[in-house]
Amino acid sequence: MSEQKKPDQQINVELSEEVAEGVYCNLAMIAHSNSEFVIDFIRMMPGVPKAKVKSRVIITPEHAQRLLAALKDNIDKYEAAFGKINPQDEQSKFPISFGTPGEA
Repeated sequence: MSEQKKPDQQINVELSEEVAEGVYCNLAMIAHSNSEFVIDFIRMMPGVPKAKVKSRVIITPEHAQRLLAALKDNIDKYEAAFGKINPQDEQSKFPISFGTPGEA
């Protein structure tokens, strides 16, 4: 029995106007269990002690690994076009914890 190749499938992705506008976030908190990764996208305002989660995305570990690879690829392309991204040390760690296991 010979193996047949599946034709490349195209996915028609819909993007509503509201979602297309996007949401500004300047912090992401990540937690995980044995079956999922939870990514909270948060907006922090200078001088305000309270931050608000603007969006939560829950994905499988396999999707998290693909997201990591896609982010790496896009960062490499960005740096090739615009120069190296230099993170600011003082903002690299936020003293925030939701107390969930696996939080990073």
